[in-house]
Amino acid sequence: MRWKFEQSSLIKEIELHRNPVIIKVNKFTEDSAKEFSDKMALAHNTGQKIIPVVIDSYGGRVYSLLSMISEIKNSELPVATIVQGKAMSCGAILFSFGEEGLRYMDPDATVMIHDVSAGAIGKIEEMKVSTEEAERLNNKVFKMMARNIGKSDEYFLKKIHTKGHADWYLDAKEAKKIGLANQLRVPILSINVSVDVDFE
Repeated sequence: MRWKFEQSSLIKEIELHRNPVIIKVNKFTEDSAKEFSDKMALAHNTGQKIIPVVIDSYGGRVYSLLSMISEIKNSELPVATIVQGKAMSCGAILFSFGEEGLRYMDPDATVMIHDVSAGAIGKIEEMKVSTEEAERLNNKVFKMMARNIGKSDEYFLKKIHTKGHADWYLDAKEAKKIGLANQLRVPILSINVSVDVDFE
């Protein structure tokens, strides 16, 4: 995603106090969640009306995703999510948190949805606890995702189950068909500076 700057020919030069913020998400880690939080806060002080979140990610840690989701839910500005390249696993879930009508997807991009991974190692009891937590997170994020696109709470859980819990890949048209993507294009953030000369 890019932004363009247009100014009146009456203005010789101009310097913005703060450039608009476009948040790019490639990873879901503690560091990337902290960076996401910092940029969300900064975006609220630039004068922009929408916060664009560009997703191009293979996924990552669910707890980091939940931190980013919290930032979006508590944002005073609407958030637009834009998929360029890929939005897999956590990326697909974050994509669904764009404001209704503001979920954009490049026509050549891919979304992939799958179960939360437990990654359980260690003693049997520890593995059981890890698996139970993965199942809790799985139910939580898929319910939120379903509600974001106007589906029943069980929509994604049932879809994944019918696919044998295999990775579910969607192209842009398929993502739009189920209501995950709203628009199949990459938007441009436009900055316009003008001067009005009035005689009163």
